[in-house]
Amino acid sequence: MEKEFWLERWERAETGFHQDETNPYLRKHWSELGLPLGSVVFVPLCGKSMDMVWLRQQGHPVLGVELSPIALRDFFKENGQTPLELSSGKFDCLEADGIRLLCGDFFDLSRRELSSISAVYDRASMVALPPEMRERYVRHLVSVLPPATQILLVAFDYPQNQMSGPPFAVSASEVEALYRDHAEIRLLAQHDVLAENPRFQQRGISRLQENTFSLL
Repeated sequence: MEKEFWLERWERAETGFHQDETNPYLRKHWSELGLPLGSVVFVPLCGKSMDMVWLRQQGHPVLGVELSPIALRDFFKENGQTPLELSSGKFDCLEADGIRLLCGDFFDLSRRELSSISAVYDRASMVALPPEMRERYVRHLVSVLPPATQILLVAFDYPQNQMSGPPFAVSASEVEALYRDHAEIRLLAQHDVLAENPRFQQRGISRLQENTFSLL
Protein backbone atom coordinates (compact mmCIF):
# COMPACT_ATOMS: atom_id res chain seq x y z
CA MET A 1 0.00 0.00 0.00
CA GLU A 2 1.15 3.55 -0.63
CA LYS A 3 2.16 5.61 2.40
CA GLU A 4 -0.72 8.01 1.82
CA PHE A 5 -3.25 5.20 2.24
CA TRP A 6 -2.23 4.53 5.83
CA LEU A 7 -1.69 8.17 6.72
CA GLU A 8 -5.22 8.94 5.53
CA ARG A 9 -6.68 5.99 7.47
CA TRP A 10 -5.25 7.42 10.69
CA GLU A 11 -6.30 10.97 9.82
CA ARG A 12 -9.89 9.79 9.24
CA ALA A 13 -9.78 7.53 12.33
CA GLU A 14 -10.54 4.52 10.12
CA THR A 15 -8.69 2.14 12.40
CA GLY A 16 -10.92 -0.91 12.67
CA PHE A 17 -7.75 -3.00 12.52
CA HIS A 18 -6.68 -1.70 15.95
CA GLN A 19 -7.26 -4.11 18.85
CA ASP A 20 -8.11 -2.71 22.27
CA GLU A 21 -6.77 -5.81 24.01
CA THR A 22 -3.56 -7.80 23.88
CA ASN A 23 -3.49 -10.41 21.15
CA PRO A 24 -4.28 -13.80 22.76
CA TYR A 25 -1.70 -15.65 20.67
CA LEU A 26 1.00 -13.26 21.80
CA ARG A 27 0.08 -14.04 25.42
CA LYS A 28 0.00 -17.77 24.80
CA HIS A 29 3.10 -18.26 22.67
CA TRP A 30 5.53 -15.49 23.58
CA SER A 31 7.25 -17.59 26.24
CA GLU A 32 8.15 -20.20 23.61
CA LEU A 33 10.80 -17.83 22.28
CA GLY A 34 12.64 -18.20 25.57
CA LEU A 35 13.92 -14.64 25.65
CA PRO A 36 15.68 -13.39 28.79
CA LEU A 37 14.36 -10.32 30.57
CA GLY A 38 15.68 -7.12 29.05
CA SER A 39 15.73 -8.47 25.49
CA VAL A 40 14.65 -5.71 23.12
CA VAL A 41 11.62 -6.46 20.93
CA PHE A 42 10.96 -4.79 17.58
CA VAL A 43 7.34 -4.20 16.48
CA PRO A 44 7.14 -3.15 12.80
CA LEU A 45 4.15 -1.10 11.58
CA CYS A 46 3.17 -0.86 15.22
CA GLY A 47 0.33 1.67 15.11
CA LYS A 48 -0.82 2.20 18.69
CA SER A 49 -0.93 -1.49 19.52
CA MET A 50 -1.61 -2.49 23.10
CA ASP A 51 0.62 -5.49 22.48
CA MET A 52 3.59 -3.17 23.04
CA VAL A 53 2.36 -2.39 26.55
CA TRP A 54 2.08 -6.11 27.30
CA LEU A 55 5.59 -6.79 25.99
CA ARG A 56 6.95 -4.01 28.19
CA GLN A 57 5.14 -5.51 31.18
CA GLN A 58 6.99 -8.77 30.52
CA GLY A 59 10.29 -6.95 31.02
CA HIS A 60 11.17 -6.17 27.40
CA PRO A 61 12.17 -2.75 26.10
CA VAL A 62 10.19 -2.15 22.90
CA LEU A 63 11.16 -0.47 19.64
CA GLY A 64 8.36 0.24 17.15
CA VAL A 65 8.17 1.91 13.78
CA GLU A 66 5.06 3.55 12.32
CA LEU A 67 4.29 5.98 9.49
CA SER A 68 1.58 7.95 11.25
CA PRO A 69 2.46 10.52 13.92
CA ILE A 70 -1.19 10.43 14.96
CA ALA A 71 -0.89 6.76 15.90
CA LEU A 72 2.20 7.35 18.00
CA ARG A 73 0.84 10.39 19.82
CA ASP A 74 -2.40 8.52 20.52
CA PHE A 75 -0.46 5.55 21.90
CA PHE A 76 1.27 7.57 24.58
CA LYS A 77 -1.77 9.72 25.31
CA GLU A 78 -4.07 6.72 25.76
CA ASN A 79 -1.52 5.13 28.08
CA GLY A 80 -1.17 8.27 30.20
CA GLN A 81 2.42 9.02 29.22
CA THR A 82 4.21 12.14 28.04
CA PRO A 83 7.00 10.95 25.76
CA LEU A 84 10.38 12.51 25.25
CA GLU A 85 10.61 13.70 21.63
CA LEU A 86 13.91 13.16 19.82
CA SER A 87 15.30 12.85 16.31
CA SER A 88 17.05 9.68 15.14
CA GLY A 89 18.41 9.78 11.59
CA LYS A 90 15.47 9.74 9.17
CA PHE A 91 13.00 9.27 12.01
CA ASP A 92 11.28 11.37 14.62
CA CYS A 93 11.28 9.48 17.89
CA LEU A 94 8.92 9.41 20.87
CA GLU A 95 10.03 7.55 23.97
CA ALA A 96 8.66 6.83 27.45
CA ASP A 97 8.98 4.04 30.01
CA GLY A 98 11.09 1.72 27.87
CA ILE A 99 8.99 2.06 24.71
CA ARG A 100 10.72 3.88 21.85
CA LEU A 101 8.63 4.56 18.74
CA LEU A 102 10.11 5.75 15.46
CA CYS A 103 7.89 7.78 13.15
CA GLY A 104 8.78 7.12 9.53
CA ASP A 105 9.05 4.54 6.76
CA PHE A 106 9.91 0.95 7.70
CA PHE A 107 12.01 0.71 4.54
CA ASP A 108 14.26 3.53 5.79
CA LEU A 109 15.37 1.43 8.76
CA SER A 110 19.02 0.45 8.88
CA ARG A 111 21.08 -1.94 10.99
CA ARG A 112 21.99 0.99 13.22
CA GLU A 113 18.40 1.44 14.47
CA LEU A 114 17.95 -2.31 15.06
CA SER A 115 21.39 -3.20 16.42
CA SER A 116 20.04 -4.09 19.90
CA ILE A 117 17.04 -6.19 18.77
CA SER A 118 16.64 -9.78 20.01
CA ALA A 119 13.14 -10.53 18.68
CA VAL A 120 10.42 -9.27 16.36
CA TYR A 121 6.70 -9.38 17.00
CA ASP A 122 4.72 -9.11 13.75
CA ARG A 123 0.95 -9.12 14.03
CA ALA A 124 0.14 -6.20 11.77
CA SER A 125 2.93 -5.95 9.20
CA MET A 126 2.70 -8.90 6.82
CA VAL A 127 -1.09 -8.74 6.68
CA ALA A 128 -1.01 -5.00 5.98
CA LEU A 129 1.03 -5.41 2.81
CA PRO A 130 -0.21 -6.55 -0.61
CA PRO A 131 1.54 -9.57 -2.15
CA GLU A 132 3.88 -7.51 -4.31
CA MET A 133 5.30 -5.75 -1.23
CA ARG A 134 5.70 -8.71 1.11
CA GLU A 135 8.83 -10.13 -0.49
CA ARG A 136 10.45 -6.68 -0.30
CA TYR A 137 9.36 -6.38 3.34
CA VAL A 138 10.92 -9.71 4.35
CA ARG A 139 14.09 -9.04 2.37
CA HIS A 140 14.56 -5.68 4.07
CA LEU A 141 13.66 -6.97 7.53
CA VAL A 142 16.18 -9.80 7.51
CA SER A 143 18.85 -7.50 6.06
CA VAL A 144 18.69 -5.06 8.98
CA LEU A 145 18.13 -7.46 11.90
CA PRO A 146 21.02 -8.82 13.97
CA PRO A 147 21.87 -12.50 13.35
CA ALA A 148 19.73 -15.10 15.16
CA THR A 149 16.88 -12.65 15.84
CA GLN A 150 13.69 -14.58 16.58
CA ILE A 151 10.30 -13.64 15.11
CA LEU A 152 6.81 -14.33 16.39
CA LEU A 153 4.43 -13.89 13.45
CA VAL A 154 0.63 -13.87 13.60
CA ALA A 155 -1.17 -13.83 10.25
CA PHE A 156 -4.68 -14.11 8.82
CA ASP A 157 -5.49 -16.63 6.11
CA TYR A 158 -8.73 -16.55 4.12
CA PRO A 159 -9.81 -16.85 0.46
CA GLN A 160 -8.28 -13.66 -0.93
CA ASN A 161 -10.76 -13.56 -3.81
CA GLN A 162 -13.59 -13.06 -1.29
CA MET A 163 -12.26 -9.78 0.08
CA SER A 164 -9.77 -7.13 -0.91
CA GLY A 165 -7.34 -6.30 1.88
CA PRO A 166 -6.04 -4.99 4.08
CA PRO A 167 -5.78 -7.09 6.10
CA PHE A 168 -4.52 -9.39 3.36
CA ALA A 169 -4.45 -13.17 3.44
CA VAL A 170 -1.04 -14.64 4.22
CA SER A 171 -1.02 -18.44 4.00
CA ALA A 172 1.33 -20.83 5.76
CA SER A 173 2.79 -21.77 2.39
CA GLU A 174 3.57 -18.13 1.65
CA VAL A 175 5.28 -17.69 5.02
CA GLU A 176 7.36 -20.76 4.15
CA ALA A 177 8.25 -19.39 0.72
CA LEU A 178 9.20 -15.95 2.04
CA TYR A 179 11.25 -17.03 5.04
CA ARG A 180 12.65 -20.49 4.23
CA ASP A 181 16.01 -19.09 3.09
CA HIS A 182 16.33 -17.02 6.25
CA ALA A 183 14.86 -18.97 9.17
CA GLU A 184 13.59 -22.22 10.59
CA ILE A 185 9.79 -21.96 10.54
CA ARG A 186 7.44 -23.54 13.07
CA LEU A 187 3.65 -23.34 12.91
CA LEU A 188 2.75 -22.98 16.59
CA ALA A 189 -1.02 -22.75 16.30
CA GLN A 190 -3.86 -22.55 13.80
CA HIS A 191 -7.28 -21.29 14.86
CA ASP A 192 -10.60 -20.87 13.07
CA VAL A 193 -11.64 -17.34 14.08
CA LEU A 194 -14.45 -16.53 11.63
CA ALA A 195 -17.15 -16.74 14.31
CA GLU A 196 -15.25 -14.19 16.41
CA ASN A 197 -14.98 -11.67 13.56
CA PRO A 198 -18.44 -10.62 12.34
CA ARG A 199 -17.00 -7.79 10.22
CA PHE A 200 -15.28 -10.40 8.07
CA GLN A 201 -18.49 -12.42 7.82
CA GLN A 202 -20.30 -9.28 6.69
CA ARG A 203 -17.79 -8.90 3.88
CA GLY A 204 -18.55 -12.40 2.61
CA ILE A 205 -15.61 -14.35 3.99
CA SER A 206 -16.33 -18.09 4.22
CA ARG A 207 -13.14 -19.12 6.06
CA LEU A 208 -10.83 -17.21 8.38
CA GLN A 209 -7.86 -18.66 10.18
CA GLU A 210 -5.30 -17.02 12.40
CA ASN A 211 -1.92 -18.74 12.25
CA THR A 212 0.95 -18.22 14.67
CA PHE A 213 4.55 -18.95 13.65
CA SER A 214 7.93 -18.80 15.27
CA LEU A 215 10.88 -18.07 13.02
CA LEU A 216 14.51 -18.54 14.02
